[in-house]
Amino acid sequence: MNLETALVKLRPGSSWSLKTSAYEDVLWLDETTEKPTWEEIQAKIAELQAAYDANKYQRDRQPEYPSIQEQLDMQYWDRVNGTNNWQEAIQAVKTKHPKPE
Repeated sequence: MNLETALVKLRPGSSWSLKTSAYEDVLWLDETTEKPTWEEIQAKIAELQAAYDANKYQRDRQPEYPSIQEQLDMQYWDRVNGTNNWQEAIQAVKTKHPKPE
């Protein structure tokens, strides 16, 4: 999370220019909205970082799930054979990377 991301989230569609990653270097070009304060920027960065951190389990799970094609094949064969391989495969990933309380 950085200054640019915070500016985009705080003032969507606003015009501004950024030469460096320093707040002092933000050139506010939009006459219809005010430049966010440094405090607003810091709060938005903290909010975005917290949301990113809270979803770590999702990022950890993603590469471990079987592909959609594999999952559909598992579901087909589970139905044909009366098994639950698909459910077990998904549950194994969810168990390995639990959703935080």
